[in-house]
Amino acid sequence: MPLRSAGRRFRPALTALIAAATATVLALTAAPPAAAAGTWTEVGSDRADPLTESQGLTSVEVPAGSPNRYTGIGTVPLGLAFRGWNHVGDPDASYDGHYIEPYQRDSGGAKMYRVQAPDGTWSEYVHALSPGEALNNSWVAITPDGQWMLSGEWGTMTRLLVFPTPGVNPATSPSANLPQVAKVRLDHAVRDVQGCDFETATRLLCSSDDPEGSLFGMTKPLLQIDLSAAPDGTDVTGHVTALRQLPLRSGCSGGFEAEGIDYDRRTGTLRVIVISPGFCVLTDSKTYRFTRG
Repeated sequence: MPLRSAGRRFRPALTALIAAATATVLALTAAPPAAAAGTWTEVGSDRADPLTESQGLTSVEVPAGSPNRYTGIGTVPLGLAFRGWNHVGDPDASYDGHYIEPYQRDSGGAKMYRVQAPDGTWSEYVHALSPGEALNNSWVAITPDGQWMLSGEWGTMTRLLVFPTPGVNPATSPSANLPQVAKVRLDHAVRDVQGCDFETATRLLCSSDDPEGSLFGMTKPLLQIDLSAAPDGTDVTGHVTALRQLPLRSGCSGGFEAEGIDYDRRTGTLRVIVISPGFCVLTDSKTYRFTRG
């Protein structure tokens, strides 16, 4: 999510809603559609906890047997929040076990990437904003070779940003600025991208929180971005396709919010978080599962 006066991502009413939850009944959810549209078929869903699973998710391959990891308001360490890093976005993990969380704060000229190495140690990499770069830090996607990391900006954009992967690429250091080194130049504008993950070395799958629907004829689309080449620290182009609308089902009416995304190459499963409107943020927000077919 982005900053929206500290951000719609923070859902200011969430604390009060959680306090009231024990005094209310669960809302009824609407039935799912008979068939999913597009190339990804919905195969199931799990409740997304509004505190700890409302921002992003990633599958972790190393060490073997690791559980999926999630981010949310409740996963931000107090020490980071006290230093102003009060929002965490959609994380990713490299195939060798480096786990990266993107952080933002309410003001200033920098973003931060928090990295956990396979041995469990944490480090922080700060990126000073490039001229014209948006402050929000909604997501990261690590290339399959581990050397490059993509990130995006909130709003209507025709580019994704490319960085050396902090903690993996030898050109990075916690004591030095993490530089933006290249761009993915898109052939079609995208809006409010909340997460991307690599399906292959040259294909990204992305969740868009677009509330308008004017870009692709649908709101909240699942996007596919086919790259002209695997990222290598130089500019590449990306062809954007809208595959389908993400599920928007809840016992409450109002605005849904598409969140983070994960593709698990081991099972071919795509997962996307969709947060329900109003009070139902507590009761029927979901992580939806899809497979191709």
